[in-house]
Amino acid sequence: MAANTLLQKFLPDVESSGNFVRSSWDRISKMPGGRRLFSVMVGRAAPYTGSIGARVEELRDGYARVTLRDRPQVRNHIRCVHAIALANLAELTGNVAIAYSLPDDARFIVAGMSMDYLKKARGTITGICEAPIPESDERREYEVHVSMCDESGEEVAHCILRTLVGPKKK
Repeated sequence: MAANTLLQKFLPDVESSGNFVRSSWDRISKMPGGRRLFSVMVGRAAPYTGSIGARVEELRDGYARVTLRDRPQVRNHIRCVHAIALANLAELTGNVAIAYSLPDDARFIVAGMSMDYLKKARGTITGICEAPIPESDERREYEVHVSMCDESGEEVAHCILRTLVGPKKK
């Protein structure tokens, strides 16, 4: 099956029944190249998010780990990872963590974010999120914390996403 055909099969319909992030990850992440394919799929579903070329490495209830390779496309004028690339990584990491954890009848949107840049980000940056796990589709706002660390494990940025969870449209 061609990559584009496979991607179309897995591209999410946000309002569909079930949790497309969880079912897609659970189905394809264990296949050879599955994590890469899942990451590309997320990037196709949200093209701006896909522009940084990050890779979802681990995903489970309330947790995500996503990596971003340092390369010219994500650098700024002083040759470190650009602030907006880090913000994009934070949003991707937090979003897949919360999306994986949602009940089948819920959806989410980021209502706000705050970002602290702690030091220059160089090398591969890893976003790590331990998100709250919504138990229902009740309309509620959650704080989702994402830590971005360099290869030595030192935190280079910290983000708090204000994420609004609510019911899917009927």
